[in-house]
Amino acid sequence: MMSKPKHIHILGICGTFMGGIAAIAKQAGYRVTGCDANVYPPMSTQLEAQGIELITGFGIEQLELNPDIYVIGNVVTRGNPLMEEILGRNLPYASGPQWLSDTLLRDKWVLGVAGTHGKTTTASMLAWILEHAGLNPGFLIGGVPQNFDISARLSGLPSPASGRGVGGEGTPFFVIEADEYDTAFFDKRSKFVHYHPRTAILNNLEFDHADIFADLSAIETQFHHLVRTVPGNGLIVSNGREESLQRVLARGCWTPVERFGSPLPLVGEGLGERGWQIDADNRVTLNGELQGTLHWELLGEHNRMNALAALAAARHVGVPVALGLEALSRFKNVKRRMEVKGVVNGITVYDDFAHHPTAIATTVAGLRHKAGNARILAVLEPRSNTMKLGVMKDALPGSLKDADRVFCYSGNLGWDASGALSLMGDKAVVIDDLDTLIEAIATTARPGDHVLVMSNGGFGGIHDKLLKKLV
Repeated sequence: MMSKPKHIHILGICGTFMGGIAAIAKQAGYRVTGCDANVYPPMSTQLEAQGIELITGFGIEQLELNPDIYVIGNVVTRGNPLMEEILGRNLPYASGPQWLSDTLLRDKWVLGVAGTHGKTTTASMLAWILEHAGLNPGFLIGGVPQNFDISARLSGLPSPASGRGVGGEGTPFFVIEADEYDTAFFDKRSKFVHYHPRTAILNNLEFDHADIFADLSAIETQFHHLVRTVPGNGLIVSNGREESLQRVLARGCWTPVERFGSPLPLVGEGLGERGWQIDADNRVTLNGELQGTLHWELLGEHNRMNALAALAAARHVGVPVALGLEALSRFKNVKRRMEVKGVVNGITVYDDFAHHPTAIATTVAGLRHKAGNARILAVLEPRSNTMKLGVMKDALPGSLKDADRVFCYSGNLGWDASGALSLMGDKAVVIDDLDTLIEAIATTARPGDHVLVMSNGGFGGIHDKLLKKLV
């Protein structure tokens, strides 16, 4: 007689990360139910299509489900009625990262991608390289890689993209976007300390998440904790340009390190030709030896750096660089990364996830390279917790300098966006009403323009509304 599948109930299931855990838990044979304050498409329809039962709200009647364990997302806080009952009755619970680590990642070769910027894109590149090589990886990524059209899966599933058959049932590789944000209300460590990667990418490190970190040093401490979990037979792939990452590694490192990008001087060493490099013609070298040339359509130096990191990590699990380069030539960028939403009357509208000033600057610069002398109309919603707090407001004018016009949505901001952008003069306008904002953009736009919309949220459906207005 078959035993009943173990049952998990996920609190805060409709976030990208927790929704990903739900999907792979279901694939692993668990019964999965979940709840959230707002259960709506597209996440709700994606989960329901996988046979996952969803409940709106956090009512205590959900205790009648009697799961084996409650898995808690970091959207859940003290005072949440269901969580209070779980605590009061001493019922079993765990954070999403802890449960994932203890159950589904225990026997995996985990490849973790950490950094302030580029985690989603680099993790997608890495997963695709392994897929192309026939290694059939599992993955959990905070976006939707267009080579897969899903954000999470277990390893060992069918691998239709490759006929090589190197992988197969039970292949051990799992690529995960290793986030530095805190784990849960009861665990203030960064999520990534739970994953115990054998291959770890440290893409970059800047100050972010001002709602939970006091300064850059506090984030560096969390990255140091991550470094402490990587075994001696693993590999750390680190951005050689980042002083912050050099400080992290100088605090203690017990794992071989490969650096990518033009390196900063190390103590007692000259620059030389160490590590992974890519030149203006996309020729890739390792320790000064040519490995091949990258042929693709992606824009920006940041994507070239992401590619180096992915190639280095893939090589660590046995993928030849030439095969990695071949995979990247077929890589489709992640949704919401310079994604064209439509073209109306010669005006192109893009959607991009950029929300930190560094990401904004690299995104605008990448579009400038593509657009040449054509006008760029940058549309920004400062929506992340860091941006809402105004911590990065002084960096905004510099990050938007390559745009011809700037439209900033100030709805629900707690600081003066007009003052922050005043250095840009009449090049920038700040509007606190979405409909008025869309009208202003449509009135300004003319054939040949590129309208770049940047937000880490839905931005009130601005893309479709703007495209209809431009008709």
